[in-house]
Formats: sequence, C-alpha cells, structure tokens
Amino acid sequence: MASDKPGVQSEIYRAGGIMSGTKKFVFEIPLRFKDLDAMGHVNNAVYLTYYEEGRKEFFVRVLGSSSPSDFPFVLARVSCDYLRPIELEEQRVEGVVWISKMGNKSFEFSYEIRRVGEPEIVFSRGKSVQVFYDYRKNKSRNIPSQFKRLVADYLWER
Repeated sequence: MASDKPGVQSEIYRAGGIMSGTKKFVFEIPLRFKDLDAMGHVNNAVYLTYYEEGRKEFFVRVLGSSSPSDFPFVLARVSCDYLRPIELEEQRVEGVVWISKMGNKSFEFSYEIRRVGEPEIVFSRGKSVQVFYDYRKNKSRNIPSQFKRLVADYLWER
C-alpha cells in the first residue's frame, strides 16, 4: 500500500512475529562505479554509507529535518549482515529503514538493501543504535516524547 509521502510505504513485515508498525521508509540507491571493489561487487564499507543515507533520508522526508542540528543523536553502533553481493548490473537497489527498538535514551534502526521490484532478494540486513545527545552538556539525554509520537508508525518492535 502506498503513502502520500515519497519513500514511505506500508508493508507487511516478512520476517514473522507480531509487529506494531505499519510503515517502513523505502528509498532508492543508484549504484556508482566508485562503489565497486576489485571483484566487481559493491565494497563492504559502502553498505554502511547506504545505511547512513537511509537515516538521513528518513529524517528529511519523514520528520522534515532540514539541518544537521535536526539530528540530535550520536551513532553508537552499526552492524551489517552481507547476504549476497551487489553487482553493477543492478544499476540501482532500494533501501528500507524502520525503527526496531525504542528505549529511554536510544533507538535502533533496522535496514534492508534489496533488489528493486523483487523485495524477496535481499543483499544485506543491518542495524544501528542512535543515542539522543545533548551537545552542549556533552551527555546522553532522554528521547523526547514528541519524537516517539512522530515515528510511532515506523516502530516494528517485537
């Protein structure tokens, strides 16, 4: 089911389990020649850049962020499971982002990079943990309730 906002899709969570979210953020990733390694595959480090682009696009398109000050968190952890190589012939892939955990001070994004038009072909799955942060006080802070309300549809917590 499509949404009014570009990049936002409602979809069924394919991995099973009961989820509360109704939306996942989907964005397109054009493959660039510079993304490739000597083996002709997208380099492993580039997947993390794709995840980073997903985080940025989520904040811009879903939350209306327009400046770096609108990103009041620090990245605490990122992981990636490489499931199959992405080759240049793909030309473009799609990224999918949703929130898989929400705590008091941190939240977790989950990611998939998959084939356009064939969502069952998944190239990678990953996670990142973001901690809300007060840059003036140099310490973590609680996640504002307004943020939790704005992203509630994207929370697919088990």
